[in-house]
Amino acid sequence: MSELDLSDRYGQRPMRWKGLALVLLIVGGGWLIWAGLHHSRPAISPTLISFSIPSEKAVSLRYSIDRRDANSVIICTLVAHDFAKNVVGQIDDTFPAGAAHVERTTLIPTRSAAVNASISRCRPSSQ
Repeated sequence: MSELDLSDRYGQRPMRWKGLALVLLIVGGGWLIWAGLHHSRPAISPTLISFSIPSEKAVSLRYSIDRRDANSVIICTLVAHDFAKNVVGQIDDTFPAGAAHVERTTLIPTRSAAVNASISRCRPSSQ
């Protein structure tokens, strides 16, 4: 006896989804690789190295930036926070065109005692 095959009985054809799945795999895989490589190296990459509090009216922030285009002018916004996470100091620090990797220590003046400092954002100048 042979096993009952319903597709022979009802005239169903096998589905042809393997070609579509292969095309979607190639297109989706290519896009995933491109997106990963494109976003893994942003145009501007700031790195906080350390901060110290030399006085109640200032915070010293040591940080570096890496930029893909060494000829671009970069503006970084640095902020200092108090114990309640309020912003007590903020400055914009400008990096002129030059080296692709720059390390700098900047003093942020504060209106009251700060407990930490951070890099809020870095952006290219519109000049």
